[in-house]
Amino acid sequence: MIVSLDIDAQKTFTPLCPNELPVQEGDQIVAELNAQAALADLRVMSKDAHSPQARWLCAKPEDMYQPTGLPNADITWVAHAIVGSKGFELLDGLPESTEYDYCVWKGVDPELHPYGACYHDLTEKLSTGLIEWLQAKSAKTLIVGGLATDYCVKTTVLQLLKAGKWQVIVNQAACRGIAPETIEQAWQQMREQGAIILDNAKAIAEYLKSNAA
Repeated sequence: MIVSLDIDAQKTFTPLCPNELPVQEGDQIVAELNAQAALADLRVMSKDAHSPQARWLCAKPEDMYQPTGLPNADITWVAHAIVGSKGFELLDGLPESTEYDYCVWKGVDPELHPYGACYHDLTEKLSTGLIEWLQAKSAKTLIVGGLATDYCVKTTVLQLLKAGKWQVIVNQAACRGIAPETIEQAWQQMREQGAIILDNAKAIAEYLKSNAA
């Protein structure tokens, strides 16, 4: 069973929402996400889903990255992915939420600001059910893409690698990140923990074909 995962492929993380958390070229990953999904049996989506009352909010970009003192929201961020806003929306060209096989909405609670799609909290105690769902579906190979490489994609991949015996492939062409140095660190961490990093969906298709049992 092959499962494709679209991690936080939302307008909030693209130049379409310049006052939120725009990631350069974040709006250019749709074709690759759809291409990797075409290789899979099932498709999963995760979305940031935040409250305007979130306790980790700050007013200006220059006030970001400050410690919050909260146990499950480590640093401050400007408002992004507020439920019902444009930034909350998936990128144009992706399926509707109801067309996915499994969905994770994360960060709904104003006290929580998780990065990975597998847990609601930073201590990784409160499961979103994703790991258990993948196990129930007998997933063997996971193909991951989304935003941003150095935060939610990385954390999700590391959580998946820790939790299961499945093969985790990350599609570089379906990811975009925030800063060159943290992007490179993210790729290195994912590789070190066992992720298979491939250039694009075409390379993934070739890999799957050559490694078919």
